[in-house]
Amino acid sequence: MNFPLPPQGRRNRVFPPSPPTLHSLASVITGVVVVCGLYFGRAVLIPITLSVLLSFLLAPLVTTLRRFHLPQFLAILVAVLSTVLALAGVGALIAAQIYQLSASLPQYQEEIEQKVETVQQKTVGRADSLMSRAAATLQRVTPTPPPAPPQPRGRAARNQPQQPMPVEVHTPAPTPLQLAQKALAPAVAPLETGFIVLVVTIFILFQREDLRDRLISVFGSNDLHRTTTAINDASQRLSRYFVAQLGVNVTVGGVIALGLAGIGVPGALLFGAVAALMRFVPYIGIWIAAIMATLVAAATQPQWTMGVTTLIFFIVVDVVAGQFAEPMLYGRRSGLSPLAVVVAAIFWSWLWGPIGLVLSTPLTLCIVTLGRYVDRLNFLTILLGDQPALTPAQTCYQRLLADDPHEALLQADRLLATMPLIDYYEQVVFEGLRFARNDALRGVLPAEQVARINQALLDIVEDLESVDDSRHARVAESSAHKALRSGGDRPAEFKLAPDAGEVLCVPGRGAFDDVAVAIVGQLLLRHEIPCTATTYDEVRATRAAMVDGQRSPAICVVSLDAPESAPYLRNLVRRLRERAPVATIVVGIGAMLRDDGAGIADDPDTLFPASLRELIAQCGAALSPEREPPPEKRETTQDMQDQYSAGAKL
Repeated sequence: MNFPLPPQGRRNRVFPPSPPTLHSLASVITGVVVVCGLYFGRAVLIPITLSVLLSFLLAPLVTTLRRFHLPQFLAILVAVLSTVLALAGVGALIAAQIYQLSASLPQYQEEIEQKVETVQQKTVGRADSLMSRAAATLQRVTPTPPPAPPQPRGRAARNQPQQPMPVEVHTPAPTPLQLAQKALAPAVAPLETGFIVLVVTIFILFQREDLRDRLISVFGSNDLHRTTTAINDASQRLSRYFVAQLGVNVTVGGVIALGLAGIGVPGALLFGAVAALMRFVPYIGIWIAAIMATLVAAATQPQWTMGVTTLIFFIVVDVVAGQFAEPMLYGRRSGLSPLAVVVAAIFWSWLWGPIGLVLSTPLTLCIVTLGRYVDRLNFLTILLGDQPALTPAQTCYQRLLADDPHEALLQADRLLATMPLIDYYEQVVFEGLRFARNDALRGVLPAEQVARINQALLDIVEDLESVDDSRHARVAESSAHKALRSGGDRPAEFKLAPDAGEVLCVPGRGAFDDVAVAIVGQLLLRHEIPCTATTYDEVRATRAAMVDGQRSPAICVVSLDAPESAPYLRNLVRRLRERAPVATIVVGIGAMLRDDGAGIADDPDTLFPASLRELIAQCGAALSPEREPPPEKRETTQDMQDQYSAGAKL
């Protein structure tokens, strides 16, 4: 195998990336300033953020009301009042359920004490017993400590320092006004924040179009298309996400309330409402409600049956909602990776506390959507988004670089479940080989690693010989019949002659051209096209004397260097044409060869397929009866071959 290597005494270097520039430093400083601003300005930013997200949630309702020809003011008023009444109703329901449950707690006191005592005996009691035994054993082994010194008496006792007299501070009893202020203080701040959020939300809904135009003017007036697309994508994605999540959470809360009422758990409506609200907290919210309901259920009866049933019921409902309901409403991909959701929850909880935990997913979704349209923030989309970070071709090449052909084969099995083998070879393997070829030309791949990659790919190709493409073939045939019925053309078919000969596959001298020949040969045989393969060294050593134009009416030159029209490749095609003047020469893989004066592209019997499917079709068509040359051309061909053989002997 011949492939370019660095000259002796010189090594091609891979230059390190450029050192950090002032622009990179400015980006880091900007990021730190933004995080600090979010942290120290949370008192102002939290109400504004809640207002913006609430406007996204109410926007579909306002749009629906506007379709019934309601004025804008009335539609916004109805949407906001509906939200306020719904929140007030949920709050009243939770308060009533808490009052009822607290009034019934003395009835469960005996059961709670009994279960606590049982749990304590099974856990803490056994631990105390073990610790007591260990302490007794240690005391028997430990030597006796020396006796304490005698207490001073007489004059020595009188000379001891006097102990300070303890002082007690008594605060006056609070007045009724102070008690009222202390009781209402926790509720004043949420009510104040809620009022601000509602007011800002109303103004945002009134001026949605004006705010959108101002954002476009500030951030993207130079590229209106990109800015408009980004804003529409973010608003639609967030509105869809909020509406779907609200619908799922309310449904889950209703199902849990009905299920707990059927089980007999007191306060079923309370736990249903808590579950609906806590599901806005990713991953852990539903389990907080489940633990609360399980504890109350366990305290209701002497046995543990109700508590275990409640816990199992929560697990079943959450699995059904998470694995079936949410994928159908959100789509299989919500736009964030699972790890990104967890990291975002930790980050926003650190910044804004519990409200940040609830808002972590939608805020991160906004950032990921923004990164799709802002080049400097694209790294956030790569890190936090759910799209694959590498293409299948890059993943395949990376597995081969890591000397892990097993993972590359597993990737092939996954991809072949959704695509035919020929598409896998063209879109994944050949694209990965182009990455490998570029690295080999740069000199960053040593010869040993090139050999390992070739051997791993040959093993993968050999393993894929038994792949069944019948399902994909049936789909393709069905599509062809549909196209024919709709007036389209049936794909080209060919029928081989009885003694058509075989296709001769000739590789180039590139580092990975032998693997490409093995793939093309496998595909030809799967299409029942006879073929044989040779090597570039054999063709070059004999100056193509081994080529028989009668036995091989089609010659397929397979090389990853084809798109660049390498000089050695033009010389190879010229030698093959001299030896087999009437043979069909198919040069692949890639784009059409450029005509740099060699005259290859002017030959009508030299074909340059743009894809593997076209290459297979051209090789099969070259062996069909329609490709038989006329008698006078066959005689000319035989004369030219005889003359070439005589010249070779001389």
